[in-house]
Amino acid sequence: MDIYGIIGFPLRHSFSKRYFTEKFRQGNINAEYLNFELRDISEVAAILSKYQSLKGFNVTIPYKQAILPFLDDISEEARKVGAVNCVKIIRQNSHPRVIGYNTDVYGFKNALLRFIPGNISNALILGNGGAAKAVRYVLRELNIHTLTVSRTPHSPNEISYPEIASLLPEYHLIVNTTPLGTWPEVQTCPALPYSLLTPRHYLFDLVYNPENTLFMQQGAAYGAHTCNGLDMLISQAEKGWEIWNH
Repeated sequence: MDIYGIIGFPLRHSFSKRYFTEKFRQGNINAEYLNFELRDISEVAAILSKYQSLKGFNVTIPYKQAILPFLDDISEEARKVGAVNCVKIIRQNSHPRVIGYNTDVYGFKNALLRFIPGNISNALILGNGGAAKAVRYVLRELNIHTLTVSRTPHSPNEISYPEIASLLPEYHLIVNTTPLGTWPEVQTCPALPYSLLTPRHYLFDLVYNPENTLFMQQGAAYGAHTCNGLDMLISQAEKGWEIWNH
């Protein structure tokens, strides 16, 4: 039986195991998808050694950048992004060759283009982790100027949350890449001046559990358009499956 899985911590919010288990059942595929909840990224070495039939795994918070030193190779796109969320394993004489990819780029771009109009020119990215790197990469590809919103700004392209209010008249896309609002902490959300949002604003939340986050609810209350991360998740999951099996 082929083994696939996901590494991260914590994984109680993860949709991937349920998604792939159902995919295997419907397709009569002899495979199993496991949650590898790792307290430290160094534990990935033991996973690779223990599961000889492991063909690939997804990578989620907080390891999309920390996984990089454990890879034998990395796709050009993932290298440019600087983060990996999908790993393919090729066994060569029982030795695993571990290759990193970034399917967040594919998933986010597909979902975003179905959500926003064509005249968006500026975007705010909430958070600066591995997912934010993929989001920034896609937006730059689409010629959308970005600023990253951080609690502790460190560069000219980063701003603090109190600075958002003055930018909202020009920045109509806001992408939440933080885990705020993820089940079970559903009463949390990014600290935005929600009352300044309008029907010209588009809020994309990478969180998909719950389906309607507090970030989305607050935005919708002032007329903003909202979208969760489920469509992105499904697109990147299917892209990962394609990578693992080709």
